[in-house]
Amino acid sequence: MALIVHKYGGTSMGSIERIANVAKRVAKWMRAGHQVVVVPSAMSGETNRLLGLAKEINPEASPRELDQIASTGEQVSSGLLALALMREGIDAVSYAGWQVTVHTDSSFTKARIKSIESDKILKDLNAGRAVVVTGFQGVDPDGNITTLGRGGSDTSAVAMAAALKADECLIYTDVDGVHTTDPRVCEDARRLDKITFEEMLEMASLGSKVLQIRSVEFAGKYEVKTRVLSSLTDPLMPLDQEMKSGTLITFEEDSTMEAAVISGIAFACDEAKITVLGVPDRPGIAYQILGPIADANIDVDIIIQNQSVDGKTDFTFTVPRADYQKALDILKNSVQVYIEAKEISGDPEVSKVSVVGVGMRSHVGIASKMFHTLSAEDINILMISTSEIKISVVIDEKYMELAVRALHKAFELDQK
Repeated sequence: MALIVHKYGGTSMGSIERIANVAKRVAKWMRAGHQVVVVPSAMSGETNRLLGLAKEINPEASPRELDQIASTGEQVSSGLLALALMREGIDAVSYAGWQVTVHTDSSFTKARIKSIESDKILKDLNAGRAVVVTGFQGVDPDGNITTLGRGGSDTSAVAMAAALKADECLIYTDVDGVHTTDPRVCEDARRLDKITFEEMLEMASLGSKVLQIRSVEFAGKYEVKTRVLSSLTDPLMPLDQEMKSGTLITFEEDSTMEAAVISGIAFACDEAKITVLGVPDRPGIAYQILGPIADANIDVDIIIQNQSVDGKTDFTFTVPRADYQKALDILKNSVQVYIEAKEISGDPEVSKVSVVGVGMRSHVGIASKMFHTLSAEDINILMISTSEIKISVVIDEKYMELAVRALHKAFELDQK
């Protein structure tokens, strides 16, 4: 008997029929003798609907009230799933995050989990019940309901698995696992049987939408065995077949992973590039430029500072496209005159494309091959960033899909 945490996304919970299928799948695991905790998301589109209502009533809605409203989506889906399990003949109970308890900080709409009380859940599991716990939410030290941000149910599930010392955390989604790149961009994309936590962390941070990055961080920190698999398969498929499906996120590299060199191509379309020209090359200048950007809660990704010429340099960095105009305004209104910069320029239509793989540690020539491939397609590289297991380039957005397909073919990711 194993203790398994199941997580189901909004698409998996998108209708009464799909909730019934989830119940059939969970019941199958229960009847095989396993203890199961289920963490469901709100029904597909429900969170957007609820937040839309809030913004319609008050465009300046407070984050606390937004969390009060958004959290109800998961409570509805949890209750419905518990009822569906009962109809399958399974003793089930549902809990909201504040009932378990999932303790978080007070950062409304983007709270972080601090701890989870597991006694109540373990008591129910030992009594033979299926336990359904709302994802995406918790409670702060003052008793306020908080939510974890988009994709937060992934984090809830992995954190729950860590707290319960579960044997495995199964993330059921609308895709059949982690692919070498997005199949919608490259039809030759292939599902990976395994991927390391390091690679998955890089893929998530670089634009892969399969898992929320914080859930991968949690899984790696607490060594939670995690598998990504499809909820759209037959819920009554043989259990041994289901247990081997999808993509397993592993802790250690093996010989087959080393042979693969590159595991995937990640990309992010929503990037923007800003350049501060003619900056005095003096100590502290980077902070004087980026400090006000950080104070405005804008994330900065790739940063490049050119070599000084006649005491002047150029400073270039990328930000999320949604924050581009805000960042530009801050620099032009508050920074440019203060630091005596010559000019502020930008490009809101760039993309980031990355090759990722633990095999890069033991293989040379990856960067050369990447750059040669892009050159052959007449794609100009605007910026470059590297780490031990990834190389990222910023390019014009119009070449993003071409770059992904070319790199996928060059690194033979279509071949198993």
